[in-house]
Amino acid sequence: MKPAARPRVKVCCIASLAEAELAAGLGADALGLVSAMPSGPGVIDEEVIATVAARVPPPVATFLLTSLVEPDAIVEQQRRLRATTLQLVDRTTAATRRAVRDALPGVRIVQVVHVTGPASLDEALLAQEASDALLLDSGNADLAVKELGGTGRVHDWATSARIREAIDVPLFLAGGLRPDNVRQAVDEVGPFGLDVCSGVRTGGRLDAAKLAALLAAAR
Repeated sequence: MKPAARPRVKVCCIASLAEAELAAGLGADALGLVSAMPSGPGVIDEEVIATVAARVPPPVATFLLTSLVEPDAIVEQQRRLRATTLQLVDRTTAATRRAVRDALPGVRIVQVVHVTGPASLDEALLAQEASDALLLDSGNADLAVKELGGTGRVHDWATSARIREAIDVPLFLAGGLRPDNVRQAVDEVGPFGLDVCSGVRTGGRLDAAKLAALLAAAR
């Protein structure tokens, strides 16, 4: 996939409708809504997810972050919450993604790959099958308590760039992105989109000044 001239920006870990409105008003292209996870920040009640998903105006996309891996469970959750995009934060199979796609026509599927080393390239090449995009993050799905996002860590962007060059679907980059490093990330990786969480927050709350600075630097 060729590098993007202007990366889209997804603001993740949205905690409320007010945060969603703030992020969208500042120019975010997409919002991330975190459902139950084995670890990490940003988890909100499904009732809040459904409310935000219903109220965010187009063309702002809503991403439901789910740690579920069974297709029937993923489909059931999506039908309850009605986000426009599914972000699968744990490993899933191509067969699972095809089953979800068949059951939910029109809902986009973004498969997360956690970059832990050079072997992540091979994982990404497999993960792109039946996915509309990949998202590279800095978790670790092999730990006893899985890290599936929200770590605030930067991973090896050289590996991310190799993955972007090798795959045929759009690539989102996550993991420790902040106003002071996001331009370097864009230049080194060339992602279609950026995914930010802790880098635009102060005291756990979405910080308008930080988000505005990141958007300006990224674009």
